[in-house]
Amino acid sequence: MELNELTIKQAAEGLKKKEFTSVEITRVCLDRIKKRNKEINAFITVCEDSALAEAKAADKILASGKGDVLTGVPFAVKDAICTAGIRSTGAAKILDNYTPPFDATVIRKIRQQGGVLVGKNNCDTFGHGASNENSMYGPVRNPRDTGKVAGGSSGGSAAAVADNMCIYAIAEDTGGSIRQPAAFCGIVGLRPSYGRNSRFGIMPMASSLDTVGPLAKTAEDVALLMEIMAGQDKLDATTVADKVPKYTKAISKSVKGLTVGLPKEYLDVEGMDKETREIILAQAEKLKEAGCEIKKVSLPFTKYAIAVYYIIVPSEDSSNLGRLDGVRYGVRADAKNLYDLYAKSRAQGFPEEVKRRILIGTYALSAGYYDAYYKKAQKVRTLIKNDFENVFKDVDVLLTPTSPFPAFGLGEKADDPLAMYMADVMVAPAAVAGMPALSVPVGNNKKGLPIGAQIIGPRLGEEAVLQVGNKLT
Repeated sequence: MELNELTIKQAAEGLKKKEFTSVEITRVCLDRIKKRNKEINAFITVCEDSALAEAKAADKILASGKGDVLTGVPFAVKDAICTAGIRSTGAAKILDNYTPPFDATVIRKIRQQGGVLVGKNNCDTFGHGASNENSMYGPVRNPRDTGKVAGGSSGGSAAAVADNMCIYAIAEDTGGSIRQPAAFCGIVGLRPSYGRNSRFGIMPMASSLDTVGPLAKTAEDVALLMEIMAGQDKLDATTVADKVPKYTKAISKSVKGLTVGLPKEYLDVEGMDKETREIILAQAEKLKEAGCEIKKVSLPFTKYAIAVYYIIVPSEDSSNLGRLDGVRYGVRADAKNLYDLYAKSRAQGFPEEVKRRILIGTYALSAGYYDAYYKKAQKVRTLIKNDFENVFKDVDVLLTPTSPFPAFGLGEKADDPLAMYMADVMVAPAAVAGMPALSVPVGNNKKGLPIGAQIIGPRLGEEAVLQVGNKLT
């Protein structure tokens, strides 16, 4: 096994035992990026010099007998997450020259442990997309089949981990942006409960749905990262004060006695791929053999989640993206007056999907339409949340497909925004309700494309989600 193919746990153990150095594992990851990134396009910025400097510093710490679990382990970060001193574009030309003076809270925690940042990952611009074809730096290709999409919006992060360009990556999930690319690329990705991880330093898309979480090769690695990333943050008032559990201990527990719900709305949705459905049902049987009770359940308001999502998200987008005006920071267009400065900077700096969502959101929030659209969507959102809360009175977790189909072809859905939006049909409901959800790889279809299973848990129920996910991987 090559060094870049290791898990976090394996890398940490090898570094501690001095079987290899951080510089060695970092060089292997950087070499992999040089070899593959032109084809995959997983990175917008590669931090070769600073990564090697960080690796040398980590080796000194490890040589002294000190160090934490992430010391010297190479990782990557979605470009919509701020990293001090390293360009962070959000995959938008309007921020092509933006270098944050601070780290996002979750990144600061990892870098304080001595994590080695190898680069910033490509993504759909500001998280707007389900295929990673909406980046202004070009689409990300799936490392399992370069004719297919990597998924979005965190496709670059998922592709980088799947192709062993880094050991793990940190990304964000608003409506499926971690889970869907994890499924398409055949790795593990967690959307934590809203408020479990700090959002400070995350470029905001929809503030009431945005979360930040890990992408890794195993559920065990995800659990390890969550112990480090999670927790209350004074810089983010939406974070919860609840104590961070020992996730690494929880995942090793037996699943015997757990009740797993199979929601019919997820298995009978229009457009469901037959092979995907069969693979998910086989996972239910696997859990049954392990001692779980499998129970069929219903979430009747699930069918409204996509409609709710695509009213709330553009509305909050419209508000959040108002800060990008070409005046305070970012790329400024040549203009004769202030109006032209705003108009030209935003027209040149935003891709079509971002513009589309800003227009939809501005309309939904405008006088005379707020009550009809945004306010009504929030009411239906409450019904969706109540659906989940009611079903979790009878089951411990829910098992569903992560996506109704495997990775689709580049350009296949590009001209049909509604078809692209439906790619989020499995992942949007948990996001709308603020519930934790994990995607784990559970096999390949006959064409060799990965299929992901999604485990959804009650709010702050990451322990059970990771426990079941660990059983399936």
